[in-house]
Amino acid sequence: MAKKSYRQAISEALRQEMERDHRVIVMGEDVAGGAGAAGEQDAWGGPLGVTKGLLPQFGRERVIDTPITESGFIGAAVGAAATGLRPVADLMFVDFMGVCFDQIFNQAAKFKYMFGGKATTPVVIRTMYGAGFRAASQHSQCLYNIFTHIPGLKVALPSNPYEAKGLMIQAIRDDDPVIFFEHKAMYDMEGEVPDEAYAIPFGQANVTREGDDATIIAFGRMVNFANDVADKLSKEGISCTVVDPRTTSPLDTETILETAAETGRVVVVDEAHPRCNMATDVSALICQEAFDKLKAPIKMVTAPHAPVPFSAALEDLYIPSMDKIEAAVRAVTGKSH
Repeated sequence: MAKKSYRQAISEALRQEMERDHRVIVMGEDVAGGAGAAGEQDAWGGPLGVTKGLLPQFGRERVIDTPITESGFIGAAVGAAATGLRPVADLMFVDFMGVCFDQIFNQAAKFKYMFGGKATTPVVIRTMYGAGFRAASQHSQCLYNIFTHIPGLKVALPSNPYEAKGLMIQAIRDDDPVIFFEHKAMYDMEGEVPDEAYAIPFGQANVTREGDDATIIAFGRMVNFANDVADKLSKEGISCTVVDPRTTSPLDTETILETAAETGRVVVVDEAHPRCNMATDVSALICQEAFDKLKAPIKMVTAPHAPVPFSAALEDLYIPSMDKIEAAVRAVTGKSH
C-alpha cells in the first residue's frame, strides 16, 4: 500500500469525490489562488497546499476562490448545500469561527429540524486547529468541543492519513453539516493509504492498542502521542488500550464505556482547554455510566486554561506531552518507574 501524507490523503479524498459527484465543489480563501489576477493560477491550494492541483482538473466553477470574508463564504456554502450542491468550504483556521458561527450553529445545524426533516445541508467545513505550528494564540486553538456542543453538527478529528481520507469521504457523502478538523502539525505525517476511495463511518471509534492495565482515550493528534506512550510502557509490562473516537459528534460512547470498564483505569487526553472540553465530557460520561467499574480516579491530560503562547518554549510546554500522558497512566495504575 502506498504511503501518503495527511495533506495528500485529504487532497485525494477531495479529488476522488469531485470526480464521482459533479455537485461537490471547493471554496475558500486561495483554495486555488490567482482568481481575477494576471499572475500565476493555482498558486496556493489553500494555506498549506491541500487543494493545490484541483483547479486545472475541475475549473473555476468548482474550485472557487473567495474574498477574505468568512461570514460571507461560509454562509454561501450553507446556502449552496441547502439548494443542491455539496460544498467543501475551507475556514482555514478554526479561530476565525467567531465571524461566521451564526451561519453554522444557528442556520446549517438547524435546517433539518426547522423544516420537519425535509431539508438536508450536506456542507463540509474544513478547518485547521491545534498548537505546535508557532502560529500564536489567534491561530492555534482547538475549539472542536464548541462545535460538538451544537446538535445538528457532526465533528470529525482524523488522527492519521488513513483516517483523514476515509473520514473526509464520509463527510462529503453525509447529508448533515460536518466540521472537519485538520491538525496543522500533521500535514507532513505519512502513513499507508489505499488508492481507491473508502469511507470510515462516523460514530465508530478505532481501538488502536489493546491492553489490560489502563485505557487511554485521546482525540486527534493526541492519539499518536497516546500510541507512543502505550508502546513505551508495554516494554515495562504496562499494557494500555488506546481509543481514538474519530468523531466527537456522534461520539462512540459504547466503545468508550466498554474499554473503560475492561481496565477500570482511565486517562483522557485532549489538546483543548480544560474547562468544558472533550476530556471533561468523556470523564463525566464514564463517571455516570460506569463508576462502579473504576478502580482509580480518572486522570485528564489537557492544555492549561490559557491562550496558546507565541514563545516556542512556552508553546511546547502548553501542549499535552507524552511525558504527561505517561505520568497519568502511571498514576492511575500505581506503577512508577
